[in-house]
Formats: sequence, C-alpha cells, structure tokens
Amino acid sequence: MLHELVKAVFLDKDGTLIRDEPYNVDPAKVVFEDDVFEGLRTLQGDGYRLVIISNQPGLAMGLFSQTELDALVHYFEDRFAENGIMLAGFYYCPHLPAAQDIACECRKPEPGMLLRAARELHIDLSKSWMIGDILNDVEAGNRAGCRTVLIDNGNETEWETGPYREPHYTTRYFLDATDYITAQTISSDDTTQLP
Repeated sequence: MLHELVKAVFLDKDGTLIRDEPYNVDPAKVVFEDDVFEGLRTLQGDGYRLVIISNQPGLAMGLFSQTELDALVHYFEDRFAENGIMLAGFYYCPHLPAAQDIACECRKPEPGMLLRAARELHIDLSKSWMIGDILNDVEAGNRAGCRTVLIDNGNETEWETGPYREPHYTTRYFLDATDYITAQTISSDDTTQLP
C-alpha cells in the first residue's frame, strides 16, 4: 500500500529540547528549554511530524537500563501530549562512539536514525528539517537530505568543519529556530502555488 509522504522536524533531545544533563534518564531531572512547547506547537500547526533523534550511549555503558530509557521515552510522549503536541517517534542510538564499539550507522553524525524514521514514518526528507545543538546533529541532518538549524547555545565546543557540517540557519533560541522554519515553509508553499 502506498503512503503519502509527510514532512518532519527531527529534534535532538539533550541540549536542544531539554537542558543537557549527561546520561540522565530520571524524568524528575528533565528541564525543558524555554519556549520549546510553543515552538513545537507552531511546527505541528505547519504540518510537520515531530521526531526525536538522540544518541544514548549510556545504555551500552551500563549507566541506565532499557526499562529506564523506555520510561523516559513515555515521559516525553506524555509531556508532549499535555502540551497539545503529538510525538511521532523517538529514535535513539544505544551504541558507544565508533572508537569503542562496532561502527554503527545510527550514531550521529551518521544519518541512520533519520533514514530509518523516514522509512517507518513515510517522511519526505527533502521537505524536512533537523534541529540540534552541535554540528554532529547538523551533519546527520544534512547527510540525510534535510535542511538544518544549529542552536548555538554553547554546547558545540569543537567546531570541526566538513562538507556536511554547515547549518542552513544558526540561532541561540529554539523559538527563533521554529520561526525560521515556519518562514521558509510559507515561502516554499507560496512558490509551489505559483502558476
């Protein structure tokens, strides 16, 4: 059965949606960044599916269990729902960085999680975006064929350059990122409707 493709915004979790608390799976310690839900509602209103894309090496490191991570995923689904937002998917890479583990295709900056989400959720990557707080997020989004936004909030410290590591837009604030995506969406919609 053929599915109509949808557009999505892929969202890094730690440092983008929530304050970066390394290896945390305790919902009590989760603090959402300012205006995140307002921005997400705007994106949802523009027709974007919202999908979290997160590296979670703490699983392989034994710092938390699968059960604890599953509970955190449910917590995110519940918090989104409480704010009138549908979380379409939560994809995570459980592997260690490649130097310490088998080379995986899912750990950002690899695009594997986005490609998998696109297959499973019928997403048109060319009409989609990735928002993250480090250049590995940007690279993963660009390699998957999305447009990208970097939240430059101080979490990127290495600034390694490369062919896929240039974001389409950079801002310090999540709400500005979503406003930018909305503006681009409106202008592209206007272009497609021209005779």
